[in-house]
Amino acid sequence: MPYLPTYDSRDPRYKTPYGAAASGTQVQFTLRPPRGDCFSYASLTARFESRHNEIVVMKMPWQGHELGQDVFSAALDTVGYVGLVWYSFRLERLDGHWTELGPYQLTVYDGTEEVPAWFGEGVTYQIFPDRFCRSRVPDPKGLVGERTVHQNWEEAPEFLPNDYGEIRNRDFFGGDFQGIVDKLDYLKDLGVETLYFNPIFEAAENHRYGTADYSRADPMLGTNEDFTRLCGEAHRRGMRVMLDGVFNHTGFVSRYFNGDGFYPETGAYQSQDSPYRPWFNFTQWPNKYDSWWGIYSLPAVNEDDPSYREFIFGGEDSVVRRWLRAGADGWRLDVADELPDDFVAGIHAAARAEKPNAVVIGEVWEDGSTKVAYGVRRKHILGFHCDGLMNYPLRSAILSYFQGGGAESFVEGMETIRENYPPFAFYSAMNSLDTHDTPRVLTLLGAGGEYRDQTKEWRAQYRLSPRQRVRGKQLLKAAALLLFCFPGSPTVYYGDEAGMEGFEDPFNRQTYPWGHEDADLLAWYRDLGRLRGRHPALRRGSIRYTCGKGPLLAFVRETEGERLLCIFNAGNDEQAFPAEEGVPRLILGQAGFVRAGGVYTLILPPRSGSVFALE
Repeated sequence: MPYLPTYDSRDPRYKTPYGAAASGTQVQFTLRPPRGDCFSYASLTARFESRHNEIVVMKMPWQGHELGQDVFSAALDTVGYVGLVWYSFRLERLDGHWTELGPYQLTVYDGTEEVPAWFGEGVTYQIFPDRFCRSRVPDPKGLVGERTVHQNWEEAPEFLPNDYGEIRNRDFFGGDFQGIVDKLDYLKDLGVETLYFNPIFEAAENHRYGTADYSRADPMLGTNEDFTRLCGEAHRRGMRVMLDGVFNHTGFVSRYFNGDGFYPETGAYQSQDSPYRPWFNFTQWPNKYDSWWGIYSLPAVNEDDPSYREFIFGGEDSVVRRWLRAGADGWRLDVADELPDDFVAGIHAAARAEKPNAVVIGEVWEDGSTKVAYGVRRKHILGFHCDGLMNYPLRSAILSYFQGGGAESFVEGMETIRENYPPFAFYSAMNSLDTHDTPRVLTLLGAGGEYRDQTKEWRAQYRLSPRQRVRGKQLLKAAALLLFCFPGSPTVYYGDEAGMEGFEDPFNRQTYPWGHEDADLLAWYRDLGRLRGRHPALRRGSIRYTCGKGPLLAFVRETEGERLLCIFNAGNDEQAFPAEEGVPRLILGQAGFVRAGGVYTLILPPRSGSVFALE
C-alpha cells in the first residue's frame, strides 16, 4: 500500500478547493493520520492576518477511518475576509502525546471581479524602444537632456562613467514608433499578441525610467499621434499594447522636479512654492531628497499627495486614462511593491473605468502573495489591484533547472506559486527568461554565470565561444519551449529570438541585429509562436505534473478537447520516459518514441524539450 501522509495541502482528499480561495468560500480541511498513531482529537488553528491576526480554533470531529487512516475534518468560513490565513493542526492522544502540523498558507482573494483573460493566453514581446528599430537617425538638439546619438546602429552602448564618475545613460540610438510599425508584420509572424514597451514618455535618459513629461511621448520616438497610429496598426493585426507606468519616481530633469531648469515651469527644485513641491520628500530643500535606491537622478514621489494621485489616476484626463484613450490596452507598473496598495488600486480602478478590458501587471520579483515592502504585506493579487505579476520565480526555476538544479525543485517551486496565487493571477503572469534588468538568457546559459567577478570592461567585450554558443542555444531552445508551454503569457525580450548576447545593463540593451539574426533560433521562436497560438490547452488549460525527477520534467496541459504532454530533458545524456496516458503524436521537438507491449517510451535527446498530443 502506498504511503499516505497525514496532510497534503495540494491533494483534494485533504483540502478543497485547491490553492487560493475566493472570499466567502468554505474551505474543507481533512487530516488522515495512521490508525496506529491512536490520535483521538484534532483541531485547526487559523490566524487571519488581515483581521489584526485574529485567531480561530476549531475542533475537527472524527469522521471514521479509511484504508488504515483515521479521518478528521472541518470547514473554515472565509465570508467577508480578504488576505492571508496561516493555519496549523494539532493532533492529540489520550495519553497526552500530541503533534502539530504547519503552519500552512491559505490565500483568500476577492473573487467578485472578472479579470480579462487575454493577456495570459498569448505571446508578449518586450521592446526597449530606443534599441529595437529606427526609421531615421534623429537630431537630439533642443531635447531634454544632453543627448548624443550613435550614427552607427551596430555600435555598442556606452557603459563607462564620465569624469564625475556618473553613468548618465544619455547615449541614444534612435529607435522610434515608425521603426516598430515597420516591423509589426515581423512580430505578427512570431505569434506576438501583446507588445510591452519599456517607458515611452519624454525623458533625458535612454531607458526613460526618469520621466520628464507624462503627457508627451519622447520626441525621438515620435509624437503622441504617432503612438496612436502605432496602436491602431497593432490592433489591426490582432495585437494589444501595454505601457510601462513609472509612478514611483520621476526624473531629476523633468517638468515636475526641474533640477536643471530646462523647463519653463517652476519645479520643486526651484521653489518651495511650486505646485509640484508636495510631490517630493525633501529632507533639506533643495539638495537633499528621497530618491529611488539613492539615485539622485530619480527623485522619489510622495504617492500620498492628493494632487499627484489626481494627476496619475484621479480624473478622466489622468495619465492612466489618457494613454489608454490614446490606444494602449494596459499598464505594467514599475516597482509595484514600492507603491502603496491604495495607489495601485486607484490605477486599477482608473484603467478599468477607461477600458473595461484593460489589464494591470505589476513588477514584483518574489512570490507576490507574500510580498512585504516597507513593513506592509502587499495586496497585489488579492483582487482589484494587479491582474498579474512579472513571474521572476518562474525565470529562476527554469534557469536553475537547465543549469543542473533538478526537476524536483522546479515542480516544488512552481506548485507553491500555483497554490498561493488566485487562478486569475497564475494564468495572467508575465513569464520571461530575461528582461532589461537581467543578463541575456543565451549568455547566462552558454557562459554558465554572470561573471560579476570580472571587470565591466571584460563583460563588455565578452562573446560566447562557438562551443558555448551551441550549448547555450540547445538550452535556450528547451527553456523557451518550457516558457511557451507554461500557464501565463510567454514574454520574449526583444532580440532573444535573434540570438542576442550580453551580460547586465547596458550589455543586455544593445540594438536589435537586423540582417544578422540567428536563423535557426528565429525559426524556433516562430514555431513556438504558432504552437502557443494554435493550442487551447497551452493558452488556458490546466497543468498536471507527471514527472519531476533529476533531469526529467513532464507535465500535461489539458482542456476538455485537448491533452498535450510537455516533456524536457535538462541533462547531458539521453533519457527515456514511458508515456502512459495515451498515444503520443509529436507536435514540436526532437524526441522520438518506441512501442513495446502497448506502452510508448519517449526518447529525449540531451538538453531538449518536446510537445506531444495525447490521442
